Amino acid sequence: QVQLVESGGGLVQAGGSLRLSCAASGSISTIYVMGWYRQAPGKQRELVANSTSGGTTNYVDSVKGRFTISRDNAKNTVYLQMNSLKPEDTAVYYCKFVGLYGSTVKNYWGRGTQVTVSS
Repeated sequence: QVQLVESGGGLVQAGGSLRLSCAASGSISTIYVMGWYRQAPGKQRELVANSTSGGTTNYVDSVKGRFTISRDNAKNTVYLQMNSLKPEDTAVYYCKFVGLYGSTVKNYWGRGTQVTVSS
């Protein structure tokens, strides 16, 4: 079994920073994509940022220049550094890995961590 565990969420004032972490445990041999999604109340889950094994990173326009995704492949861990946070960044943040389990490519999701930005 593979499990993703997020940490680092919390309450922060607008303009502040938080760093999210997501670590995978279990028999996942290759992680192709590590990413962060978020879901605000009443809204659909959206991609925030992702990082591919080839070195490509992608960001939703609303976080460009403020958020940075990074990964430590040796630790099967992905990070999201969030700076200049805004109230509209308030959401539950989920990490997602796309990886190889045995001979099958699978999607794995974390349970989410709450980020609340006060104005």
